[in-house]
Amino acid sequence: MCGFSGFITTDASVLSRAEAAVTRMALAIQHRGPDDAGAWADASVGIALGFRRLSILDLSSAGHQPMQSASGRFVMTFNGEIYNHADLRGGVSSSVAAAPRWRGHSDSETLLACFEAWGIEETLKKAVGMFAIALWDTQTRSLHLARDRFGEKPLYYGWAANTGGVGTAFVFGSELKALRAYPGFANPVSREALALYMRFTYVPAPYSIYQHIFKLEPGCMLSVSRDFLCDEGGLLAMPTGPLRPPAVQAGLQMQRWWSLSSVVEAGVQNQIPTEKEAIQTLEQRLKDAVRLQSLADVPLGAFLSGGVDSSTIVALMQSQATGPVKTFTVGFEEAGFDESPHARAVAQHLGTEHNELFVSAKQAQAVIAELPAMYDEPFADSSQIPTHLVCKAARQQVTVALSGDAGDELFGGYNRYFWGPRIWSRLAWLPYPARQALGAAIRAVPTAAWDALSRPVNALLPASKGLLRAGDRAHKLAARLGGVRNLDDLYRSLVSEWQDPAQVVKGAGGLAGERLVEPVSMLADPLPAMGAEQDQLRMMYRDSVTYLPDDILCKVDRAAMATSLETRVPFLDHRVAELAWRLPLHMKIRDGQGKWALRQVLYKYVPRELIERPKAGFAIPVGQWLRGPLRDWAEALLDEKRLQSEGYFHPAPIRAKWAEHLSGRHDHTPSIWAVLMFQAWLEATL
Repeated sequence: MCGFSGFITTDASVLSRAEAAVTRMALAIQHRGPDDAGAWADASVGIALGFRRLSILDLSSAGHQPMQSASGRFVMTFNGEIYNHADLRGGVSSSVAAAPRWRGHSDSETLLACFEAWGIEETLKKAVGMFAIALWDTQTRSLHLARDRFGEKPLYYGWAANTGGVGTAFVFGSELKALRAYPGFANPVSREALALYMRFTYVPAPYSIYQHIFKLEPGCMLSVSRDFLCDEGGLLAMPTGPLRPPAVQAGLQMQRWWSLSSVVEAGVQNQIPTEKEAIQTLEQRLKDAVRLQSLADVPLGAFLSGGVDSSTIVALMQSQATGPVKTFTVGFEEAGFDESPHARAVAQHLGTEHNELFVSAKQAQAVIAELPAMYDEPFADSSQIPTHLVCKAARQQVTVALSGDAGDELFGGYNRYFWGPRIWSRLAWLPYPARQALGAAIRAVPTAAWDALSRPVNALLPASKGLLRAGDRAHKLAARLGGVRNLDDLYRSLVSEWQDPAQVVKGAGGLAGERLVEPVSMLADPLPAMGAEQDQLRMMYRDSVTYLPDDILCKVDRAAMATSLETRVPFLDHRVAELAWRLPLHMKIRDGQGKWALRQVLYKYVPRELIERPKAGFAIPVGQWLRGPLRDWAEALLDEKRLQSEGYFHPAPIRAKWAEHLSGRHDHTPSIWAVLMFQAWLEATL
């Protein structure tokens, strides 16, 4: 795991010190690679690449980057891991007349040899792994930026603007702080991206919080000719919006080299017919993925929450290990938020070397001040706090940790997949005014009262069928009952926090009567031609291309890399994902419970009774803290005069929600947290 930075420019003042400039950009992301640093530049064409290395494979200097190919044609910076790079080496050695003369055993060197032998796109398709790549072709004077299939590794690109709004460079890197370190960077906040952030509580690809800076979408490659970008007067005019595949014009091409939509369509045409075959194949495919991802030249471990996903990964990891696997979990003082006993029970059964970190509310709250720098742009999934804490604890003993992320999206684990369709089927017949009235009635009952009402019901149900935090869920659903026409509308509403962001975010002029136009997100992209006819599958697909890369994977990457910890996600071996989409829906969701096939694999290793309980997520009591120890901090950021003077938000709806939250009548934690995270980020970047 590493980080890189780079630019293309004709600015003579920058090119005269190109290596120093790109080194400074890379230094901004030193946490991603504390073990080594490198820089390369060719001032004659205006290109520079910078790198920070976290040594995982081939700890010697043979893995130093930026790295040139054997012929000298390609220069590359690469962040990630290619798990099958040994097989690729064997393949490229046997496919060319003169076998490469290897300098070391790094996957970076393997990639470069494959690019020369097979070409870029073919190599990417053969690679099994997570990656973000910047590749300079000295022959064609073109830059290729590529990102892995699911977006495990981040990659930003765009046009740096000076204070006059004129493009001065094409910049790219692993995190926004690297781009901000480019000399003279002065890109303003994108209010359109801010509106999307207020809806989703993260900035969705291809947008970033800055104008003219974008995220490369997962499974995509952007190829840019230097001669297209630059003329004698500097860079050409900057684009008005993000590039999306397919985008082809002279000197520029954005293409999707891997498509989840195609995987879904292929899966429905080749479904696994029997449960026995599905379970056996899934177990073997997951074991292979875990085995590959357990290869490292540094200490390795795994996160363990005691839930289905992490327990499955740890069980398969331990079954193939020669000694006890190091596992890590974090526990909390607050009742109802501590899942460490469940993780401990699974660890004891599997025989892992288990490590528990118990965190006080004060320790967790102390992380909040670090979040703006850690995430680089507004990010408001509050589980970012415990995620960072468990990463920090793991880093004290290991350099690599496997996680159970993506199990929900691939195997149907989120509550909305089975509660959403069930509730909509019972309420769809109600006229719009009646649904509105019902929603208001539900929200009139405080969340604590709903929690109390749910306890006797949960007591009568199996542990896995109960519903935790019923009050929060009831209020969230009630707020969305009116104004939705079908289940797809309900899904969009469920994944939206501020239902009408344009009501909250001011337009560029900041005028009271001006209404910002919210841009279209990837949720509006066409669905696969086949395979998404069933309600739950549509939700799973949309989560996989939006929520998974831009929330879950972003959260873990930044939380881990802030401590120089590499995380790996076996569920996102693309061959596992392809298999998951071959499973019929009834092998994922059955009897109101998700992950059926995955559970059958897990129960071969861990007793059912250690796993079966309601899905809780990785939560902390932020809402309670905002009414208590964090109240003064929040009040300062939400001050009406401050909001008005900064000019990004209309204060009235924010102040109204804040008052309701403080009163205890409603729990507006996610909505308020989204505003607070933007405000904290803005304060930190001014």
